[in-house]
This record gives sequence, structure tokens and C-alpha cells, in this order.
Amino acid sequence: MQDSKTVVVIGAGIVGVSTAIWLQREGHKVVIIDRKGPAEGTSYGNGGILASCSIVPVTGPGLLVKAPKMLFSPNQPLFLKWSYLPKLLPWLTKYMSHANADDTRRIAEALTPIVGDSLQDHLALAEGTGAEHWIVPTDYIFAYNDREHYGTDAFGWGLRKTNGFQWDELEGQAFRNFDDVYSPDLGFAARLKDHGRIRDPGQYIKDLADHFVSQGGKLIIADVDDIARENGQVTGVRAGGETIPCDTAVVALGAWSGALTKKLGIDVPLEAERGYHLEFWEPTVMPKTPVMVAAYKFVATPMEGRLRLAGTVEFGGLEAGPSEAPLDLLRRNASKVFPGLRASHVTEWLGHRPAPADSIPVIGELPHLKGAYTGFGHHHIGLTGGPKTGRILAQLISGKAPNIDLSIYSPARYTKAG
Repeated sequence: MQDSKTVVVIGAGIVGVSTAIWLQREGHKVVIIDRKGPAEGTSYGNGGILASCSIVPVTGPGLLVKAPKMLFSPNQPLFLKWSYLPKLLPWLTKYMSHANADDTRRIAEALTPIVGDSLQDHLALAEGTGAEHWIVPTDYIFAYNDREHYGTDAFGWGLRKTNGFQWDELEGQAFRNFDDVYSPDLGFAARLKDHGRIRDPGQYIKDLADHFVSQGGKLIIADVDDIARENGQVTGVRAGGETIPCDTAVVALGAWSGALTKKLGIDVPLEAERGYHLEFWEPTVMPKTPVMVAAYKFVATPMEGRLRLAGTVEFGGLEAGPSEAPLDLLRRNASKVFPGLRASHVTEWLGHRPAPADSIPVIGELPHLKGAYTGFGHHHIGLTGGPKTGRILAQLISGKAPNIDLSIYSPARYTKAG
């Protein structure tokens, strides 16, 4: 290892906390700064699935044709706050330019090394922290109406096969025998083994952060204004009216990363993809495994004391409050998929997924600023890819070479000069 460094990690979601723990294990002095504290953002409310197979981006072939129809249907999981459209348009144009087969293949190939071994990555991260008990190895199923419906996703399943994923098929009575909680309308499932779920994502990350602090790490609750630098080198992080000295800083602020990285000279086309969840507490129905319900594009995950349904995509920025329509759609779809579902109470949540226009996370050192690193832009797979991203960043900062080609993730692709 190179000499021990003083590193400030900006952001206390799964990427930031993972980075901090792996840096600490490498012998560095580490500080986490977050405006609210561990897992107070998207890392709290995600679907809770270690979804290694989720390498197929939203921008698949045909999205250009489907998206307008989806926007005008109250039964489709795509929503837009129309007043936000002028601000969204430049990003949306770039985003939709990737809705073709070649780019989808390239994105899937890029995501596989970050998420493809998520369960083992989480187990390695959590080992010895006290947070291990939140991790549950499990199958993960994709539920369809029937085999013909499954066939409409053939391109995505082909990409999974190309990138090394395997699954088996459950049809008709075989699916019923596997799990009988679903509506009779769902008659087919693809089942992937070696996946996982987190029983309480927010508490899991808080427990990881507690371990980080117990091992000598420092956690500061403050807003970060800027990264101080001199002669092309990071010298500190400005937060809460003071400058915390450091020689290395990592930006892991999720959907809030864009404003800070722009000050550092990289202009990432980044949007907040607003996602919602409903939690059914003390539910009368609990599926055996996490499920992606393909017909309605939401996931349902068994969690501690509740069933979490997460999904929908809404574009409307970081500032606007929650909309009722996506939550209403989740409620309607829940009753369709789980006919007997009742609960003692139901809670709602809105979060913001960090969505770069090319659907590929921004991971690595800025080419023009020594000691400045990024780890954000994971779209729907932040929980899944957080531990691997953190380990990669810790290796880079420690002068080690990760065993994957990192060029496709590099922030160099967004330098203003480039």
C-alpha cells in the first residue's frame, strides 16, 4: 500500500459508506461528510434487492416508440412533471440517443463487473461489522403473464445470457408450486439463483456506518460547498463553514453529485430519476423471494416486518414534492398482483435515483485534479453495485490496480475540456 492518506468521502449512502469502510481497511484516515447522515436518501428506500442480473438499462431498443404512449397512460410506470420538461430536455435528448441495441449491449457489458457478484460483495463488505444479519441470500424471480409475455423481453434475457447469467423457467403449476401468493394472471417466471436481499436497507447502512465510526472513522453532518484545491491537487473539503484538510476526496452524493462535480470541472449530464415505494406493514401476504413483476415494472421485496413495493419512474427534479399518481399506480398494481394483500398500515416514500444520460456509473479519479474521485450514477442499481464501487475506489486511492478495465466508467469522459 502507498502511504496512509487522509480521505474525505462526501455522501453517506451505500457507495460512500462502502468506500469509507474499504479505505479504512486499507489503513487510511477517513472522514464521511453528509448533509443528513447515513442512509437518509435513496439508500434508505430502494428495492432492497442485490440484483446482479439488473444489467439491462431502461434505454433498451424500442423505448423511443414506447415512451410517449407510456407518458399519457395513467397505468404505465413512467411519469413527468410537465413544468420540468424544458429543464429536462437536454438530458433527455442525450439519454434517448442510447435507446438502441448497440448501446444497450455496451451498457450491459459495462454494468456486469460492478453488479455481477453483488451478494458476495455485500458479504465481504459486511464481514465483521455486525451488519451481516441484514443480508439474506435468495433467488430472484421475474414474473410474467405467460411464456409469450416473457418472449417480449427476449433481447434483455439474451444480454443476461451473453454476460454469464443463468436461470430456470417456472411455468403454470410449477410456478404455483414455487409460490402461490400471486394472481392467477401471472403464469410464468424466470428464476435466478445466487442473488440476495437486504431485510432493512436503511438500518443495514446505518449499522455499517456505526462500525466505521467504532473503528476510528469520523462522521460529520454538514452541507459540502466545495472541494479546496491548489496546483491541481485536493487540499480539503469545505463544509459547514470550515475546511476539513485532506489530500483525497470522493464525491458519492448520488443524484446530488452534479452541482459539486461541475465546480471541479466535469459536467455530467445527470438527472434525478424519482422513484417511489409503498411498504405494507404486517402483511397478510409475503412472497418467498424478491420479484420483478414484468407486466407492471415494479419489484416486491420481503423485508423486516413489511413487504416493500418499489418502482415507477418520474422526472421532475430534486426539489418538487411527491406526486400522488405514481403511488396510486403502485397501490392498484399491488392489489392486482397480490389479491389477498392487507396490512396494518401502509407507508410511502419518494427518492431520487442518480441517472447519468449514458446509464453508466461515474467511477474514478478526475484526470485534471489529483486526489479527486467520483463514485455515483448507478441509476436503479446503487445498492447492488455500491460495495464493488467502494472497493474499486479504495484500491485506486491505495495505488492498487483493480482487475477490471475502468476506462468506461472514468469521469474523464465528462471533462469540460473534453
